[in-house]
Amino acid sequence: MVDFGRVQKELVDCNKDREVSGVSIELHGNDDLSHLLGTIFGPISTPYEGGTFQIDIRLPDGYPFEPPKMQFKTKVWHPNISSQNGAICLDILKDQWSPALTLKTALVSLQALLSAPEPDDPQDAVVAQQVSLNPPNFHVYC
Repeated sequence: MVDFGRVQKELVDCNKDREVSGVSIELHGNDDLSHLLGTIFGPISTPYEGGTFQIDIRLPDGYPFEPPKMQFKTKVWHPNISSQNGAICLDILKDQWSPALTLKTALVSLQALLSAPEPDDPQDAVVAQQVSLNPPNFHVYC
């Protein structure tokens, strides 16, 4: 069962320094702590700078021992994020998750992913090919 006490603490911790970290989390429209909405700001000096990106967050019954399910709601052109459905290819959201990690850690990791695409481990092969073969053209689409 989801540890809702931990989730409430994580929400407070994440939101208290949102101006510095560039990430925040809120409830997704109701009082259900297992369905949240994350927001990240585009990293400085990247094609995403100035953008605001929303992330749908669903916590499985096993959270924090199982990773949160995250998906971009905002369309984004990135090799590790599906341009079709917002699915994310990031190791800490899969087999590298640890209960020591937090929702804030995951959102900050998504910001870092926007800064440093990994075209060798793509979620979207078309975008990955564009990053590898024609980086200037990739930046036009971001």
